[in-house]
Amino acid sequence: MQPRLVHQTLKTYRNYFPVCEKWAFFDHAAVCAPPSVCRDKIAEYSADLSENGIASFLKWHEQVIAARSTVGRLLNCAADDICFVGSTTQGIGIVAEGFPWQPGDEVITFAEEYPSNQYPWLNLQEKLVNVVNIPSRGNKIAIDDIMKAITPRTRVLAISSVEFGSGFRNDLVTISEICQKNQIFLFVDAIQSLGVQPIDLQSLPMDALAADSHKWLLGPEGAGIFYLKREWVERFHAIGVGWNSVVHPANFSSIDFRLKPHAGRFEGGTINVAGILGMAASMNLLLEVGIDSVWDKVNSLTQYFAEKIASAGWSVFSAREEPFRSGIVSIDYPGKDLKKVMATCRNEKIIVNVRSDRLRISPHFYNTIEELDHLIDVLRR
Repeated sequence: MQPRLVHQTLKTYRNYFPVCEKWAFFDHAAVCAPPSVCRDKIAEYSADLSENGIASFLKWHEQVIAARSTVGRLLNCAADDICFVGSTTQGIGIVAEGFPWQPGDEVITFAEEYPSNQYPWLNLQEKLVNVVNIPSRGNKIAIDDIMKAITPRTRVLAISSVEFGSGFRNDLVTISEICQKNQIFLFVDAIQSLGVQPIDLQSLPMDALAADSHKWLLGPEGAGIFYLKREWVERFHAIGVGWNSVVHPANFSSIDFRLKPHAGRFEGGTINVAGILGMAASMNLLLEVGIDSVWDKVNSLTQYFAEKIASAGWSVFSAREEPFRSGIVSIDYPGKDLKKVMATCRNEKIIVNVRSDRLRISPHFYNTIEELDHLIDVLRR
């Protein structure tokens, strides 16, 4: 069990976030404001590269290897089962384009998913893959609807750990059991939970996962991770193959087309070293705090906000029952111009966002009750 965040510890970690000097920042479900450890690591790499070029390659290559191990610690999986990607979309594309489809196969996705978890599957229709799109029931995705949608031709189910618009936390335990029972490949877009809610790939089996670092992982844009279960690697068509996909990537003078026997084969070319190092620095900070402690704090902040804002006349759309809570609280007020509300908040040095025609609030562990009270006061007015 990770230690709980106490006030003194929180204050110490809050010092890592320069954004706090100017803003009450509640938009981690969009693009975060990375901590100083992330900024400093990227700056250190950039300065060294500028001064030394390739002469510093080995030093940073070793840190990339360490970063892969950090991801393995975060997800409780083998480091080699991780490859670095430039976006969640790229990770989804590895599955969509690499899966061994046959004409008439089906993929299940969901109507309220972020576009990046819909367009790659719709793009398969020219391969005669059928896309089954399940709508939500209000603010929830119903397990019964998933069960009814499964047919003997269902090959893949693609779902987010948390829905970006509603903040609904999907029941991945039940969904993974359903997929295993029906021999369905489970892909999870984890960008709206990884870094704020625990994901343990040993106790929560899934076949593939992707997430970018620029939301709850508190990293930069353009750096992300993709996980593929080892047993699927050889069954996938490798896409984006390049010099870095093979077992001896540094042997440039010899063509030896043997792909890496793990997810690393999908890193076709040069990776975003600066972004990966920054992402790893933020991950290490989160692991130091403890993901359980991070979620404990975010859970208490979002519960506090949901209760207070409901009493101020706003409607809380997000499901707030214990199994379905996330770091996102989506709210509405009939007749309000939410874009203007968002702009008013910005003038008050508060950053929130509008998604799916609702105001969306997404705090992280370093935010405070005092900041939320300021937001609630602005929204009440």
